[in-house]
Amino acid sequence: MSSNNDQSAIEALLDQLNQAHARRDAGAIVAVYSPDALIFDLAPPLLHRGMQRDTVAAWLATWDGPVQIEAQDVDLRLDGNLAWLTALNRFTGDQGGKPQDVWFRSTICFAKTEKQWRIIHHHSSVPFYMDGSYRAAVDLQP
Repeated sequence: MSSNNDQSAIEALLDQLNQAHARRDAGAIVAVYSPDALIFDLAPPLLHRGMQRDTVAAWLATWDGPVQIEAQDVDLRLDGNLAWLTALNRFTGDQGGKPQDVWFRSTICFAKTEKQWRIIHHHSSVPFYMDGSYRAAVDLQP
């Protein structure tokens, strides 16, 4: 597969992930990850391996409707059967009757096995205020 085809395949995988969030489809979210993917998520714990359908479904159930994800400043790099992406992401939706709108940072690593790309590492984070409060800086926007 050429680099352009690989890039298109990864972009399609990300689109699938975004659509799965909008539909609140835990199975479709989990399907884009390698079973042993290393996840540094926004929610505790500090790390875990693999995306668990039940955990994702429980989180999706806390939303009142679609979870929208918008990516900005996307930088995708490919090298053979490995690829990585950095982006600023925006989560929006309603949770508990309140609108949510949060920007965060992501680094995603992909591997291609048997002609199929999967996420093998996903790191999401928000900066925190270094003023002694250690508050998450969820009010930042690009």
